[in-house]
Amino acid sequence: MTPETENSRSGFVAVIGAPNAGKSTLVNRLVGSKVAIVTQKVQTTRFPVRGIAMHEGAQLILLDTPGIFKTRRRLDRAMVKAALAGAEDADVILHVIDATGWVAETLGRPLTGAQKKSMEDDRRVIEDLKKLGRKAVLALNKIDEFDHSEILPIIQKLHAEDIYEEIFPISAANGDGTSPLISHLASKLPEGPYLYDPEMTADLPMRLLASEITREKLMLRLHEELPYQLMVDTETWEERKDGSVKIQQAVIVGRENHKGMVLGKQGATIKEIGKRSREELEEMLDRKVHLFLFVKVDENWAEKRDSYTPFGLEFDV
Repeated sequence: MTPETENSRSGFVAVIGAPNAGKSTLVNRLVGSKVAIVTQKVQTTRFPVRGIAMHEGAQLILLDTPGIFKTRRRLDRAMVKAALAGAEDADVILHVIDATGWVAETLGRPLTGAQKKSMEDDRRVIEDLKKLGRKAVLALNKIDEFDHSEILPIIQKLHAEDIYEEIFPISAANGDGTSPLISHLASKLPEGPYLYDPEMTADLPMRLLASEITREKLMLRLHEELPYQLMVDTETWEERKDGSVKIQQAVIVGRENHKGMVLGKQGATIKEIGKRSREELEEMLDRKVHLFLFVKVDENWAEKRDSYTPFGLEFDV
C-alpha cells in the first residue's frame, strides 16, 4: 500500500487515441492488473474505464477512453464524444499512437488498409488536440517491432506538430519505456489527497466489469465472424450464503444469424465462452462463480437509450 503524505498527488489522465492503438493494454500495464478489455478487434472499449495506478506517492486515475475515429452510427458518436470529454476534463492528456503505420510510411513501404485507417484516425486526434489548445503527452507504442533509427524520424515528425510536451517511445505489450512514462505522468498531477483507496485498481462497478470480461471472451473467440455491435448485460447478480455468486448475463446481438454464431454447434461456442469468462471472474473475485449465459436478438438495441445509460454514454448525440 502507498501511504498518503503531505506531498501526495492525484488526478485524472485521459488516455486517448485511435482504435487498437494499444490504449487498453497500456492502462492494464500501468495499473498492474486488468481493468480494460483487450482484443485484436478494434473499438472494444465502449466507455471510459477508470484504472487506478499508484506511483511514487501519486495516484493516477486513468481514463481509458473509447478510440477516436470517423463516426457513422449513434453508438460511434456517443463513444467519440465520451473520449473527447474525457480529454477536455482531465489533468493530463496521454495520446497513444501505434507506430507501425508511421514507420512503414517513412520507409516507403506499402501500408495495409488497417494502417492507413489508423493513421487517418491519428491525424484526426492531432487536429482535435490542436482545437482543444492543450499540450498532451505522447506514447509512441509498439516500438519493440523496430530499430531505434526507424523510430527517431517519427518522433521528430510528431514533435513538429507542436502539441506534445513530451514523447515517450514505449511497448505497452512488454513494458519497455513505460517506467519513465508513468513517472512523468505522476509528476504532472496536482498536489492533493488521494481520490480513491490506494488498494483499488478500478472504480468500475463489478456488474459492468463482469459484462466486459464476457464481451472480451466473445471477441477473442469469434474474431471476424461477428461485428463489434454486440452487448453483454449482467441482468442478475445474486450473492449466495456459501460465499459464491450467481451471475446471469444476456448476450445481445443485432441479427438472428448472429445468434447462431454465438451459440455455436449444439451450444459449444457459448459454453466455451462462458467457461473462460467464469474462470477469469473467479480469479478476480477470489470465489466460486456460477455464470449463466443466454443470447437475445434485438435489432434496435443500439438505438435505445437504456443501452447507453449504464455505460455513462450520452444517447442524444
